[in-house]
Amino acid sequence: MDKVNVTEKFKLFNEHWSPKIVGEVNDAHIKLAKLKGEFEWHYHEKEDEMFFVIKGRLLLRLRDKDIWLEEGEFFIVPRGVEHLPIAKEEVHVLFVEPKTTLNTGTEITERTVTDLPTL
Repeated sequence: MDKVNVTEKFKLFNEHWSPKIVGEVNDAHIKLAKLKGEFEWHYHEKEDEMFFVIKGRLLLRLRDKDIWLEEGEFFIVPRGVEHLPIAKEEVHVLFVEPKTTLNTGTEITERTVTDLPTL
């Protein structure tokens, strides 16, 4: 049982759109990711997905509206809702989601990360 310093963990990697596990709570992973640019439209059939912005500003585009997240804000995308994360500048995000959640949702693409490293 050790405390986790999120700021220090973000210093350990540079790649974008590649989540890292930094903890577990029951059946959920706590993940960190650096985002930059546009991801891809996707949805999660069985899992909700929480985006918590630690640093920067993130646009979550939904089919019916856009949501801007500032530092210290989070949004939970309900299961089944298509979304497109966009980061014009680098954004540091903390995710809390079930261990079964794939970053690309129901689609397997070249951006799908299946073997998440633990920091």
